[in-house]
Amino acid sequence: MKNTVSILLIAGIVILLNVLSKQLFFRWDVTQGKQYTLSKATKDILKNLDDPVTIKAYFSEDLPPNIASTRRDFQDMLIEYANLSKGDVDYEFVNPNADQAIEQEAVQSGIAPVMINVREKDQVKQQKAFLGAIVKMGEQQEVIPFVQPGGAMEYELTTNIKKLSVLDKPSVGILQGHGEPAIQELAQAYQGLSVLYNVEAIDLPTTPQIEPRFQTVALVGPSDTLPQSELAKLDEFLARGGNLFVAFDRVNGDLSQAQGTAVDVGLAAWLRKRGVVVDDSFITDARSGSVTVRQQSGFMTFNTQVAFPYLPLVQGFKDHPITKGLEQVVFEFASPIRFEGDSSSMFTPLVTSSEKSGSVKAPTYFDINKQWTDADFPQRDLTIGGILESNDDGIASKLIVFSDGAFPVSGQRQQNADNVNLLVNSIDWLSDDTGLIDLRTKGVATRPIEDLEDGKRSFIKYLNFLLPMLLILVYGFFRGQRNKSKRMRRMQERWV
Repeated sequence: MKNTVSILLIAGIVILLNVLSKQLFFRWDVTQGKQYTLSKATKDILKNLDDPVTIKAYFSEDLPPNIASTRRDFQDMLIEYANLSKGDVDYEFVNPNADQAIEQEAVQSGIAPVMINVREKDQVKQQKAFLGAIVKMGEQQEVIPFVQPGGAMEYELTTNIKKLSVLDKPSVGILQGHGEPAIQELAQAYQGLSVLYNVEAIDLPTTPQIEPRFQTVALVGPSDTLPQSELAKLDEFLARGGNLFVAFDRVNGDLSQAQGTAVDVGLAAWLRKRGVVVDDSFITDARSGSVTVRQQSGFMTFNTQVAFPYLPLVQGFKDHPITKGLEQVVFEFASPIRFEGDSSSMFTPLVTSSEKSGSVKAPTYFDINKQWTDADFPQRDLTIGGILESNDDGIASKLIVFSDGAFPVSGQRQQNADNVNLLVNSIDWLSDDTGLIDLRTKGVATRPIEDLEDGKRSFIKYLNFLLPMLLILVYGFFRGQRNKSKRMRRMQERWV
């Protein structure tokens, strides 16, 4: 009877804890980037909602464990959102696979199924799965078509809520008129920016001035020279407290001709007056991207990927909100930047080359087959992008400069999302004070073991192999000592 009561009591406590955990949710976050801890930006937005938000999550059930965890994480996050908003966020989960009408509703709303591989009875089959959600506020709604496993889940949720709650978005201008890529060629960046801003093209040659409603404008990849009259418009914009993002080429590489030349669109001299010097040189880096080289062996022709130091691959970033969470960015034919201004301005390097870098003066010839050695990389931490902050007559302005005008442009290289994130984060930092910039790259960090140093990689492998056995041995030793102690006590004469 006593044992039965104890079992029932324990079962009751477990059930009670499960019920309370739905209301009093707590999670200890030990991840590197605090992935499961809601940011201050999210908390501020949820606490200041004017209208209730409903979230309908379309998630399939009976998914493989690695994907099912995404559903649990999403549900846990919604519980936290509901608690922080004090009931202004309501949610429900539905399984489209269980009802044809619900599946059709999900598809019509913009949530398309994805095909995943499922192992069943030693066979692999494909299963249709839904992992999406609809966020509603009043008559408006936003769709999250696919919740990426390991992705920036909080950013997707919070920015969609923010987008619905903001009545008048601030405007961001993309300058045109000098051979810059059209907004369509910045499609990925446009999509990221349009969540919080109205992104508009500004034809600088025909506009008398940059309108005051623009707090931030961007000049990306001009190929034609900017005349002094248009540079004066940029001066006037900065003088009244505007913020400017500039990404331009000081050098150009033509792989088809294997030649690198200097480029002058008028921005180098304009920046020099502000103390920012962009050299007409190519940065080379031992850590680099690669190019495809066609080789022939007998009658066989094949393509080979060859490391090309003129494509710096940046993986280590400065501690700054713009670069927080970035994994890697590939630059193509970047130039060194240095600051030679006075104390009236402050220059902060934002993105630099690796500890094994060099520079090659333009013009130059590209030798694809060159065997590079450490002697070719005598420099380190060459600045590729930086921030210039000025304060003239009490009016503060910010200017971000990158020496590669093509790094955020849509194309083959933009399979690397962080190239776009770097541009969007920069404009966010110049324009937005909500803190949402920290969420865009907040996800599961990629840490492939192959990229670790040999010693660290070996340590992790042996630790994973030996630690479980060590724990078992320690537990066995503890149990043995405890049992031995019991036997010794029982052998004593006064033991009852």
